Amino acid sequence: MKILIGSDDNGFELKEYLKKHIERQGHEVIDKTPSRGLDFVDSTHLVASGILNKEADRGIVIDEYGAGSFMVASKHKGITCAEVSDEHSSKMTRSHNNANIIAIGSGIVGRKLAEGIVDAYINEEYAGGRHQIRVDMLNKML
Repeated sequence: MKILIGSDDNGFELKEYLKKHIERQGHEVIDKTPSRGLDFVDSTHLVASGILNKEADRGIVIDEYGAGSFMVASKHKGITCAEVSDEHSSKMTRSHNNANIIAIGSGIVGRKLAEGIVDAYINEEYAGGRHQIRVDMLNKML
């Protein structure tokens, strides 16, 4: 699976750590923010645009609290993003909401929890079925 990842300055160290973690699992990681200096608005826009352009299957954005990146990603038509800070929410947003991006706050979660969040997101598939009705409703709103 291909994963796009990006961060602002506050999320940069966690992003670098998670890149290695994801690659060790055999996934390809495309880093949209290979160097420091971007604001979360710019870094998230790069990841969201990449997902919309089908550069990868899923995206991960990281800033200090996750909220800013979540808001930016959600402004893009065709993106379903969730701000997550635990494994269960990460799994369920993928399974029930077909989230194509998750937002993580580096100031909220540590490395081990971030690994679990990313693993749950990557390993879960969209359940479809009754959940598709709500996904369609979300997509019509934009």
